[in-house]
Amino acid sequence: MSNKTSMPVRRLVRCAMVAAIYTVLCLVLAPFSYGPVQVRIAEMLTLLPVFGPEYIVGVTLGCLLANLFGSTLVDVVFGTAATLLACLVTYKLRNLRIKGLALPAALPPVLFNAVIVGIEISVFFSDTPATLPVMLWNGFTVGIGEIISCMVLGVAMVRFIESSAPLKRLLAES
Repeated sequence: MSNKTSMPVRRLVRCAMVAAIYTVLCLVLAPFSYGPVQVRIAEMLTLLPVFGPEYIVGVTLGCLLANLFGSTLVDVVFGTAATLLACLVTYKLRNLRIKGLALPAALPPVLFNAVIVGIEISVFFSDTPATLPVMLWNGFTVGIGEIISCMVLGVAMVRFIESSAPLKRLLAES
């Protein structure tokens, strides 16, 4: 197989693997992955677009599947949209570093999920009216989980991949 034909296959395989890993992580860790107070460990994968655009599709597909199998139709739409937007902006910020860390790339998942999923929970899943304080509180709780998943675990994952030549070659080969 020539290098030209193997690259698209490698990208497709990476995309599918990430989608599967995201989905399985969410479903296996379901008590932590869903609800108003959540630390969705799989969200650390939203930083993978730092290594290539195929990860935008892989992470988004994983989120869609995780929400389809473990959540509600509302979350399939809004949660998946938040992840897609986060991955797109993360990809745009892929080359920015603060003290060698991919911190700027970790901000979009935190912000998009805090806002979109925070509003989603307030409007569709709250026992109280979706007032501004309720939306801010839900956004805050989702944001805290995203900080743990993305700013801590995701940034550590990127750092680990970047510090390992074999992993970097495997995951970032274009």
